[in-house]
Amino acid sequence: MRRVRLLPQIAVVAAAVAVYFLVRGATHSDPATAVRNAHRVIGWERWLGIYHEPALQRDLASSEAVRTVLNWVYIWGHWPVIVAAFLILARRNPAVYYRLRNAMMLSGAVGFAFFALFPVAPPRLADLGMADTVTLTSHAYRVLQPAVFTNQFAAMPSLHAGWNLLIGLAILAAARRPLMKAVGVILPMAMIATVVLTANHYLLDVVVGVSLTTTCWVLVALPWRRLVVRVKATGTRGRRPAAEKILPTAVSN
Repeated sequence: MRRVRLLPQIAVVAAAVAVYFLVRGATHSDPATAVRNAHRVIGWERWLGIYHEPALQRDLASSEAVRTVLNWVYIWGHWPVIVAAFLILARRNPAVYYRLRNAMMLSGAVGFAFFALFPVAPPRLADLGMADTVTLTSHAYRVLQPAVFTNQFAAMPSLHAGWNLLIGLAILAAARRPLMKAVGVILPMAMIATVVLTANHYLLDVVVGVSLTTTCWVLVALPWRRLVVRVKATGTRGRRPAAEKILPTAVSN
């Protein structure tokens, strides 16, 4: 595959990110509805036996040192990593770059529908007694993502975890060295743990976000053009050409 023309792609991705933030920020929801939906999610988790968020934060994120690491991963392990991955892949592996770009755009579009139709308050805003470790101890995240572009009730699905999984899958697809492949595994796992322990997402948010982005990663790699051509060919097979005529047989005198 030919090399990516970097400047046009930067413009495309920057426009997509701008639309993402503008639409996400403009999708404001009623706080009471978002909290009510949050407790629906908690009810589903109780039924599944996976509602452990308050206990996990209490047991695993009680020390200042652990919270500092979690905050660092949440803030600097997402958008900066995404930008770096795009730039590196665009130069070194165009095929994986396009797959990553398309999967992120597709999953982002589906995420918009979730945010608008099913707003969910994150654990830190759902009266669960969980601390917002990120914004209480650091202002860096507000620099990377200003409050004016932030929808506080966009917990479901967790694109924070899902998009980091896409970065991990892209690294695994492009990397040759074992160390880089290890990074591709560790990066999404670290973010999955972080979004839960910082009270920004429920475990079910992560499950839905990871499922969504994995599905998009598979879908964008399918040979859609060949499938369409094959379907068209199958539809026309067996049909009599329009120009073909049935000639009458001659009658002897």
